[in-house]
Amino acid sequence: MTRIYLGAVALVLLGCGPESGTPAASVGPELYGAGLFSTGGWDFFLAFAPDRPEVLFCRANADFSAYRILETRPAASGGWEPPITPPFAAQWSNADPHIAPDGQTLFFVSNRPGPGATGPAATYDIWVSTRNVGGAWGEARPIGAPVSRPGVDEWSPSVTRDGSLYFGTERPGGAGGSDLWVVRRVGGVYQEPENLGDSINTAADEVEPWIAPDESYLIFSAKGRPDSAGRYDLYVSRKVGGAWQKARLLGMGISTPYADFNPSVSPDGEWLYFSSTRPFSGPMGERFDTPRAEGTVTGIGNGQGDIYRIRLQRLGLGPGSGGR
Repeated sequence: MTRIYLGAVALVLLGCGPESGTPAASVGPELYGAGLFSTGGWDFFLAFAPDRPEVLFCRANADFSAYRILETRPAASGGWEPPITPPFAAQWSNADPHIAPDGQTLFFVSNRPGPGATGPAATYDIWVSTRNVGGAWGEARPIGAPVSRPGVDEWSPSVTRDGSLYFGTERPGGAGGSDLWVVRRVGGVYQEPENLGDSINTAADEVEPWIAPDESYLIFSAKGRPDSAGRYDLYVSRKVGGAWQKARLLGMGISTPYADFNPSVSPDGEWLYFSSTRPFSGPMGERFDTPRAEGTVTGIGNGQGDIYRIRLQRLGLGPGSGGR
């Protein structure tokens, strides 16, 4: 699986690249959520609810082969509540949560067994949860065919306002390796997935998409493209006249000689969040651990994933820049 490659190289990433790979905090991305979202463990992916103070995020084991979804929210007394495992993610390996723009539906990937099966599945498929009357996430159900396909992984589901679902997968019919695909929802029914084409996909691996709610731009992670800066990089494409423009590598200190992956954008369209294995040289910024515990930050920059963010306007995207 593509992500196991990421975990394997992570064990030797520390020291594997020039210091210039770490952007200055005043120019490029800044570390985010020290002590909670960035801890020195394998921290990746942030999914903010658009309609309430709730954040889902992910943490992996040491070799990046098993994943947990955690949930937190701002505490009434200030700071953040200790993260918990939401009931829908209490078992198996779960990752890549994405909350739909209406705040009522959650998409994620899991290796949990499908109906009638026992034991973990051999691949990761897309699962769906909806909010119950009390606002909590309900029991998950598989999205099923034609979105999920037996024998292949699906990664990083991301959905538009009209219900179109973007995801990464290694299924046949693409450009090679993992490609990005979209499946349209017509009359409440998912149609056959469509490959996003050669403006987005290459013979390398395009893995994790984040689609703007209005489908005006797409940010994704990829590995091994000709213009790659490192292990994994982030790319962006705009949709103009109904067609995707050729994807370009994101600069501004985002793509480095290290692994930069799992993009997501805040519901207000202001911030791009992503995980990176780059070394950390400060400043740490606001601490999110309550109470403070030095053990939650001592490993930041150790070659496992930490969370960074940058304003989308700096990239020509987001509110006021024609990106939404």
